[in-house]
Amino acid sequence: MELDLINGVPAHVLLVHVVVVLVPLTALALVLCAALPPVMRRFGSALPVLALVSLIAVPLTTDAGEWLERHVGSDALVRRHAELGDGLLPWSVGLFLVSAAVWWLHRGAARRTPGAAGPAGTVGVPLRVAASVLSLVVGVGAGVQVYRIGDSGAKAAWHDAYSTTARSDRG
Repeated sequence: MELDLINGVPAHVLLVHVVVVLVPLTALALVLCAALPPVMRRFGSALPVLALVSLIAVPLTTDAGEWLERHVGSDALVRRHAELGDGLLPWSVGLFLVSAAVWWLHRGAARRTPGAAGPAGTVGVPLRVAASVLSLVVGVGAGVQVYRIGDSGAKAAWHDAYSTTARSDRG
């Protein structure tokens, strides 16, 4: 079953909002959790769950976008948007894998030192630095890709749909 229309509106137009919110939110949460153990303790398993929901939303949105692409006129801007959209899945997979790894590392460190407060109950500094750098790379990459996709989609949708001068017949 394909998700084509929701209440008569192309599903892509609605689902894209989920991706635009969740992917950058996941990237930000990942970077904070990897760099700051107190943040990771608060997030807990919510981090990989958020990353999984983001990951699931991406192919749903791109599939709905492919349906929409077949139902609009052929246009270079639409094709460019579709090409960029296909490039988000690897970044989303990366967000999920790094989120799961950060969660797993933090969980393992907390289990080794139960009840320990402060640095004793956290992942070692070199590993935390490596996780933070990897999180930053994946997070920024995903965020930039979401921006590029959104910008190209806005251009495709609006390039000839408005005038730079206001209409004077508004009452």
